[in-house]
This record gives sequence, structure tokens and C-alpha cells, in this order.
Amino acid sequence: MDLTARALMEKLISFPTVSRDSNLELIDWVEVYLDSHGVASTRVPNDDGTKAALYAHVGPQVDGGVVLSGHTDVVPVDGQAWDTDPFIVTEIDGKLYGRGTCDMKGFDALALFAVPLAIKAGIKRPLQIALSYDEEVGCLGAPPMIDHMVSHGMPRADTVLVGEPSMMQVVTGHKGGTGWHMHVRGFEVHSSIAYQGVSAIMMAAKLIDWANQVNAENAAKTPSDINAPFDPPYTTLHCGTISGGTANNITAKDCRFSFDMRIVPGDSVADWQARVMAKIAELEAEMQAVRPETGIDAVQFFTLPGLVPENMGTAEELARRLTGDNATHVVSYGTEAGQFQERGYSAVVCGPGDIAQAHQPNEFITVDQFAQGEAFMHRLVKTLAE
Repeated sequence: MDLTARALMEKLISFPTVSRDSNLELIDWVEVYLDSHGVASTRVPNDDGTKAALYAHVGPQVDGGVVLSGHTDVVPVDGQAWDTDPFIVTEIDGKLYGRGTCDMKGFDALALFAVPLAIKAGIKRPLQIALSYDEEVGCLGAPPMIDHMVSHGMPRADTVLVGEPSMMQVVTGHKGGTGWHMHVRGFEVHSSIAYQGVSAIMMAAKLIDWANQVNAENAAKTPSDINAPFDPPYTTLHCGTISGGTANNITAKDCRFSFDMRIVPGDSVADWQARVMAKIAELEAEMQAVRPETGIDAVQFFTLPGLVPENMGTAEELARRLTGDNATHVVSYGTEAGQFQERGYSAVVCGPGDIAQAHQPNEFITVDQFAQGEAFMHRLVKTLAE
């Protein structure tokens, strides 16, 4: 099955693999594609079998290869005003429109395009493909895939290239993160005797205001050398959604809100998690002094390690050599690169497209950026064949 990089992207985009839905049709197709080139692949399904990650190995069974890492899920198009069908690649004025063209099926297509190139070149160092699921809802699919690669004897690569859109610049650091679904359980009384009850909304407000205070404190500190390149150069706390209460004159029985953190690589994710839990315990004690049955339930829905700059690690060295980019680039969003690095791989982020287009209506990648990504794959395969 010989397909151009453009045709591969068009095929991958045609699968509407929104994170809330299954990606198995896409995985089925990728398996057939790889098999057509004589490449075996391994699935790593999620707990209920509705989704799967996939990895494959091309070349000699030796350590020291390169992993091309991408995710197969995309964000929804619901409520967005698209001028074209989001699941059909449409070229207009040098731009390729479609959901995932930029984030990140464009890179996935380039990674698959590199497979027959590597076979024909007779590479001496392996090329590995790693495609995950549920990246868009907390990078949930990569860890079990990586662990499976390690535990099932996949030759150990010395470089991971995560192809999130970076305009083909070499990103050596990104923030980590963690998030909770918070449920504050109050006690209802008439608001005229509010002191006898516990308002879930007002207690939630205390936790949210504490986040504001911490943000101000972090902003006032002088950042460390490792954190200084980030925008902003400190850990941030954020509440994105909130709901609660039943009536204007009743102390709220329930309040639910999202609470997340973007953590600079110089900070410890575990330390910040402990700090949030300590604040919750403090507020719970205040609530339960009035009504023992009240409390705060914090359900963690994601945690993601940051990507720490490696000071010319193998991934950085290779990516810089292939792109010619020697500048310093870090980003404040998270990727699966930190999860690979956490498991001992050298990793960087480097892929075609502009992150500003990710998740947007009329998402696109320029023809030029896609062509740069294709040229990158040719150079990578040549390097692996040397």
C-alpha cells in the first residue's frame, strides 16, 4: 500500500476520532497499512476495549533507534463554525483544512510515510512508531503504551520525537500539569441563619481565591534558570468551570468546579499535589466544625510530568541536526514527551504546524509546513541508514 504523505493524512483525517469516541477504525486501518509493508504492530487497548494505542518497530532488532510519537484523537468540532467539512482535507490558498491536520494527524501521516522509506533505505538503526489515544483529555493513553513497549522487549530507542505542532522548531521543555474535579459538599439552611449551615459555593470560593493568591505569590518570585524561558515562568493554578446552589436564599448544598495546575519543570508535581490536598484538609476542618457531614471530594482526572531540558540529550542533538534549529524553545502546554522522558527516554517536541491553529474552527496546516515535515522524514531516514 504505497501512499503519499498527503494521501495518508487525508485517510487519517477521514476517521472522526474525537476523544469521546472510539479510535478503533483508524487503528484497524493503520494495522493493515503497516502489514502491507511487512511491519507487525502491537495494540495496547484501554480498559473497556473501545480504544487502543499502537506501536511498531521497523529495522534491525537493536537498541538506539528513534520513536516517532503522535496521538490519534482530536478535539470535537461541535459548536464550531467550519467553512469546510472538518473530516475531509480541503486545500485553499496554500492551507490544508481539516480537524487534526495540525494537531496532529499531519505528523501521524508523516510518521507512517517514513515506514516504507525506512524499509527501502535499509536502515541500520530502528524506526519506531507510537500512536496513542486520549491525549486531548489528559495524555491518558501514552503511559500504558510506553510501559508495554518497555515490558514486552521492544528494543530501547535513544530518541523520541513527539510531533506536536512546533513549526518544526525543537522544543526541549514544557510544563507539566495535574487537575481535579472538585465537589464541595455543604449543608443547606436558610440564608438568614447561614452560620448554622455550610455554603458549598462560599467554601469553593475560598479554595479558588487561595489559587489567586498563590498565582500572585508565584508571579512575584524570581524564576529559576530552568523556568525563566516559560510564559509565564511560574506554576499557575486555574478554575475553568463552576456550578452549584439551588436558590438565592439557601446556603448551597453542592458546588462542583474544575481545578488544574500548569507546573514548570523546576517544580515538583507531587509537591504541588500535596499542597492542594493540605489546603483542602484545612477547609474541610473549617466546614466540619459546623457540620461534620460536609467535605470536599477531589477526584484527580489527569497528571502529566513536564519535559525537562536535557542539555543536549540525544533527542535534542538529532532534532537540531535535522532541522538546523539551534534556538531555545519551550512551551506552556503539556505533551506526551514528558511521559516518555519520565520513563527514561530522551525526548523533544518537533512537528509541523502552528499550535495556534490547534482546536480551532477551520484548523489548518500550511502546505509549506507539511512539506517541511516530509523533508524532515527523508533526512531522518537517511540518518538512520548511515
